[in-house]
Parts: sequence; C-alpha cells; structure tokens
Amino acid sequence: MNTWELNALDLKPRLPEILSSTEAARVIVLDLAEGESLSDHEVHERAWLVVIDGAIEATAAGERVSGGAGLLIEFAPGERHEVIASSAARLLLLLTPWPGSGHPGAMSIREKLYSRRHAAKRAR
Repeated sequence: MNTWELNALDLKPRLPEILSSTEAARVIVLDLAEGESLSDHEVHERAWLVVIDGAIEATAAGERVSGGAGLLIEFAPGERHEVIASSAARLLLLLTPWPGSGHPGAMSIREKLYSRRHAAKRAR
C-alpha cells in the first residue's frame, strides 16, 4: 500500500509531481497559483481532475464549471479542455490507462517516426 497526504506535499506552482505511474494509470498532483491555467489542451487518456484545495474554473465541449475542494471532473480521451485557478489551487489528476492510445509513450519507434514525418509535412 502507498499513501500520500496530499495537502502536506511541498509542491512548487506549475511543477507537477507524479505520485504513481503504472500501465493502469498515472496519478499527478500539482499546484496552480491564482490566475494560472492549464491552457486549452487534450490528453490521450481518460482524465479525472479532483480539486483538493482552492477553486478552479474548467471549460470543455462548450460547458463551463467552477468549484472548490471536492469538485471532480471527468474528461474523455481527446476532449479539449482548459482549467483556470480562481484562487490558489491544489489538483489531483488521474490519467488512465497510462499511456493512452496514441500517446507518444505508447507508440512503437516506427509509429513515432511516421508521426514526426507526418507533422513535418504539415508544418511546411
């Protein structure tokens, strides 16, 4: 068994700490200072975001939600979303499975090479 006192961790803003990482999931905790954000992005995995402390505002698929400690948000794989700290906030992020389908960490060397070549062609 592993345990963590999430409110007692000595974190620096915008420097996430990976608490656990297996093929089943990755668990990350991070602090955002008031006004800081996880800009509009998407991940390959299903993502659950839990507000441990503070307050956030999240936007996804045209919906907006705000809340404080205890708020749980689930994002589908590939769902674009943004998270903004309305006050200093500590967040727990669970990504599953890890790495998700299409994540560079889950790709073979051949798939990575193809992906890089394809991206380079699009950039031209």
